[in-house]
Amino acid sequence: MRLDIFTQVPHAFAWMTEQRPLAAVLGTELELRLFNYRDTTPLRSGQVDDEPYGGGAGMVLRVDVVAAALDAVYGSSPDQRVIALTPQGRPLTQSVVEELAAEPALTLLSSRFEGFDERIVTHLASDAISIGPYVLSGGELPAMVLLDAIGRRLPGALAEGSGEHESFSTELDGGLEYPHYTRPAEFRGWTVPEILLSGDHGRVDEWRKAQSRERSADRMGTG
Repeated sequence: MRLDIFTQVPHAFAWMTEQRPLAAVLGTELELRLFNYRDTTPLRSGQVDDEPYGGGAGMVLRVDVVAAALDAVYGSSPDQRVIALTPQGRPLTQSVVEELAAEPALTLLSSRFEGFDERIVTHLASDAISIGPYVLSGGELPAMVLLDAIGRRLPGALAEGSGEHESFSTELDGGLEYPHYTRPAEFRGWTVPEILLSGDHGRVDEWRKAQSRERSADRMGTG
């Protein structure tokens, strides 16, 4: 898979490339390319944003700047999905992650705050995704979230079988993961559930499924 990220702060992603699980798939299952809008901007002095028409505080990423960046990389309209990272987008869920991880290539467009010229979202992007109903100082964080979520679903990113029972996995019917405990069996009077110490794998499996269902119901307010 190839993942292209357009950003004003490409160096912000450096630390992620050194960490598992991303480091395990870079150069094999994943090709990561980072592009700085300032390198191809048609404006002077590396300018990429401007004041919005109609007034108001803040700066907005210009549509001609993003178009120039895309043209410089692809030459014409990209033949892959171009995703604008914006609170206006569809919510990021595990099913969306699985959908995107199956793509051969993706392009992510980030901006500062909510600052996209609307024409970027409506004409240059083919998709829009939000990681939550809040505003951040930059689109680099949403891009990192999506990069990590997609990267860990690629072959070789995780130890075999380790992702099968995670929250939102198909093994848990899209629900939350069951609770985990490790040694010591008792600490400050806090004990591990006796069933986990029983050695009865069948009962443990049933207990875990019940805990997952209960947690998921509580999260949805249906418990």
